[in-house]
Amino acid sequence: MKLSENAKEWIKDLGIAVVCAVVLLQFIQPTIVREHSMENTLVENDYLFVSKQAYKLFGNDPATGDIIVFKSELTTATGQNKLLIKRVIAVGGDTIAIHGGVVYLNGEALDEEYTKDGYTNTEMDEITVPEGYVFAMGDNRQNSADSRDSRIGCVEEGLILGKAVVRLFPFNKFGGLY
Repeated sequence: MKLSENAKEWIKDLGIAVVCAVVLLQFIQPTIVREHSMENTLVENDYLFVSKQAYKLFGNDPATGDIIVFKSELTTATGQNKLLIKRVIAVGGDTIAIHGGVVYLNGEALDEEYTKDGYTNTEMDEITVPEGYVFAMGDNRQNSADSRDSRIGCVEEGLILGKAVVRLFPFNKFGGLY
């Protein structure tokens, strides 16, 4: 039994679509924001594309200001490791401290216009971020489980799944995050 020309074309188109989808998913991961820790930059139900190759393919290291998605030791209600989305505040070799609501990076006060309330509600003595790690915090400092929490601490670069790069939804906020 022979396939019609239309059926052959349909199968070919479907095959190309599947290959394109597989290749595309090697580079990006769609992600939905589920928490409030990155407000006002990102809000619950924002739909993002995360570049899975931002640090692997291009040989870049995470940088201060990057918004990253990483695996944590925290668990979901189903027992899976929770994925967190946070902003990189310091990288390996940097020092970080928090006093009087202000974050100090390498001894200099940070101007953090992106924070929800304009201050950080934690006191923290100066630490040095180990090489191969980042110190990451949510923009909503009063409602964020992040590197200040001993259950998370500094994040090993190998646990970073990617860099958030584009907001797809809501449509009125569509575009790059940087």
